[in-house]
Amino acid sequence: MTRHSKEHGLQMIMKPALLLFFVLKCLSGFAQDKTTLPPTGNFEGIVLETDTKDRLAHVIIQNLNTRRTWYNTLKGEFRIDAQLGDKLVFTKEDFHADTLIVTSLSSTIVYMKRNAIMLHEVTILDSLHTPFQKLAAVKKEYSKVYSPRLNPDAFSTVPGGGAGINLDAIWASVSREGKDAARVRDDIQEDYMQNVIDYRFNKSYVGNITRLKGEELSDFMKKYRPSYYLVTNYTEYEFINYVKTSLRRYLRNRKALSQQPLKKPQS
Repeated sequence: MTRHSKEHGLQMIMKPALLLFFVLKCLSGFAQDKTTLPPTGNFEGIVLETDTKDRLAHVIIQNLNTRRTWYNTLKGEFRIDAQLGDKLVFTKEDFHADTLIVTSLSSTIVYMKRNAIMLHEVTILDSLHTPFQKLAAVKKEYSKVYSPRLNPDAFSTVPGGGAGINLDAIWASVSREGKDAARVRDDIQEDYMQNVIDYRFNKSYVGNITRLKGEELSDFMKKYRPSYYLVTNYTEYEFINYVKTSLRRYLRNRKALSQQPLKKPQS
């Protein structure tokens, strides 16, 4: 083998190795951001659950003024860039969003309250009463797609307390079996979100507010079905106001359509 061919073969081996090294290096840096505070940022604090005072992780923090977004750490802590007067929004699945106006750059505590879906005068025929109970049952039935092999955390804790790269997670994200499992999990999550909407925006509840019945009620609910975000973040007062406002629009449009004059056929 010539010297040129040896050098060429060495380059072919080194390129994939270097690429993998840089990918893992980047992922490692990202993993560290999930467990430790970033070195920069002038506004810091911690996110707690309102009732239990437990620390909340995986909270999305958005600065509406700068349009930047961060996640807090696994310890519930955050350190972000913010100025006095900036409007921050803290969001987390199954919790009410919390809005904070920065009035001081000193350390702060943010409290988030778990969603409490209110339901009045509803007769539930299903043996599983809540969307969460249904979700738990479905997850049990499809436990395979939630197994550590197909749904591993890309960033796992290693001995010593640090964060390490989970190569199984990387493989699961690109393998065909892993992608199929991810699609099933997405479908289950979408069904859960629709069940949450149905649980609050149901015929008994909406009918009591609107006094609509039968096909008219079904038509109204189809046209003004709220989003998952609205259902899980609006207070009872805000949600009732949404239904009443939607009803006024519905009746106004229906009246306008019913008053359209019929055109006489030309002779």
